[in-house]
Amino acid sequence: MLSEKNIELLREGAKKYNVVLSNEQTDKFSHYARLLVEWNEKINLTSITDPEEIVIKHFLDSLSVAEYIPNETKALVDVGTGAGFPGIPLKIIRENLKVTLLDSLAKRINFLNEVCNYLNLEDIFSIHSRAEDFGADKKYRESFDLVTARAVASLPVLLEYCLPLVKVGGMFIAMKGPDAKEELKESQKAFDILGGDIEGVKSFTLPYSGIERYLILIRKCRHSPTKYPRKSGIPTKRPIK
Repeated sequence: MLSEKNIELLREGAKKYNVVLSNEQTDKFSHYARLLVEWNEKINLTSITDPEEIVIKHFLDSLSVAEYIPNETKALVDVGTGAGFPGIPLKIIRENLKVTLLDSLAKRINFLNEVCNYLNLEDIFSIHSRAEDFGADKKYRESFDLVTARAVASLPVLLEYCLPLVKVGGMFIAMKGPDAKEELKESQKAFDILGGDIEGVKSFTLPYSGIERYLILIRKCRHSPTKYPRKSGIPTKRPIK
């Protein structure tokens, strides 16, 4: 459970992203933090286990996306969600979202299911799959209004994982650190091939940390060729450059 001090840190930090948290929502974040620490003793979910750092580096970092989610967004998939970031925090504050949490490790899926059940989150699904296989599945391909990814891969690789999942007209938000500008320079060919255009690059400092962060907002303008994503492992070995 989060202390009153850390709950206040969460509330005040969220306001910087124009998010006002209710008592019910802060309770959910508090239980989420507890489950994260408890499960982390059994499986490797995160190197961040200090409650204050969980608030800043996981919860507030996840909420940085909130103000860029269009109101009409209905279906979101969080690719390489890991311990549920940013997908679960976004679901906590936007109950109307239909959220899919995608991860390639079954142990993490078990944790995600436990969190979602404990917090009574509805219309949220955890799927065990590699991004390449998921993006090739006709059931999911180009079916999401919004795709998010945080700390998953370099941008050229990430674009191949994520853009095939976005509906034409939808958006992909890549959450990046200080290397974002350099990665953008390497990604023009992937943008051209996969049908995405940069709508904006938002830079900010993560509250209470001094950590430089970037959100790359990418609009899906054209259908992605059916040959992408390529088979598992190929995007990382031979990125589109």
